[in-house]
Amino acid sequence: MTAIFVMSILFGFICGQTMSFCVPTEYTMHVERWECAYCLAINTTICAGYCMTRDINGKLFLPKYALSQNVCAYRDFVYRTVEIPGCPRHVAPYYSYPVAVSCRCGKCNTDYSDCIQEAIKTDYCTKPQKSYAVGFSV
Repeated sequence: MTAIFVMSILFGFICGQTMSFCVPTEYTMHVERWECAYCLAINTTICAGYCMTRDINGKLFLPKYALSQNVCAYRDFVYRTVEIPGCPRHVAPYYSYPVAVSCRCGKCNTDYSDCIQEAIKTDYCTKPQKSYAVGFSV
């Protein structure tokens, strides 16, 4: 009975860790410029998932930098550039965005990541929509 109990605990721990990793996840974002005639729906990948973290009981006695919690963030990414259709000649029609190649749990780097809790909603268009599918290649 003890061996079965230990194996079930071990199995639960392994499955819990596997399901909690942050990984590249498919995401559709909508991009538009007010000067252009169309909104572009871009299928890309972002980092999403759960990162193990612990709340420290001694918050009052620790410096602020020690209280950072892990977030799901980019490890490796590439930038892709698309052309927004229907732009007049005097407007640059290009838009660049990051594509997640791999992800990690760690402190959020504000040099290239938005580290707020609620992201800006980009799941809508105010203009006619065109799709742009990104093939994942590295």
